[in-house]
Amino acid sequence: MRPTKDEYYLNIALAIAARGTCKRRNYGAVVVVKDEIISTGYSGSPRGTSNCLDLEDCPRIVQGITSGERYDLCRSVHAEQNAIISASRADMIGGTMYIAGFDMNTHFIVKSNPCYLCIRFIIQAGIEIVKFAQPGRDMVAFGVININDMRYDGNG
Repeated sequence: MRPTKDEYYLNIALAIAARGTCKRRNYGAVVVVKDEIISTGYSGSPRGTSNCLDLEDCPRIVQGITSGERYDLCRSVHAEQNAIISASRADMIGGTMYIAGFDMNTHFIVKSNPCYLCIRFIIQAGIEIVKFAQPGRDMVAFGVININDMRYDGNG
């Protein structure tokens, strides 16, 4: 069966997530404008720095930090942030960001909603719609203009 455009871009985001270097969860992001991929990004350490997979160590795991907390201890840059810094704002205005991710232990798809820091990056980039994967391959979409209506559950 031929995937819809949304499924197509979410599948690309999931493939990009496989490049991630986080020991907990890896995410991929794709920015699309007028049915053209403008940029991509995955969760990983800044270029030229050590990452958790290579070091076989994660400060947040070692300290037992819950998901969604203490991002300041994380070595990775979020997939959304990497996708945004890889393109000019002028190219992203009015675009859609697709986000998908998976758990490194189970390899199951995880809810891929952006964290509040990434939401601010998305707004600043001029992206208008965010579509993200959830377990069971369901997709959630929201307009950035309605971002205040989105409930944050701490799992992004």
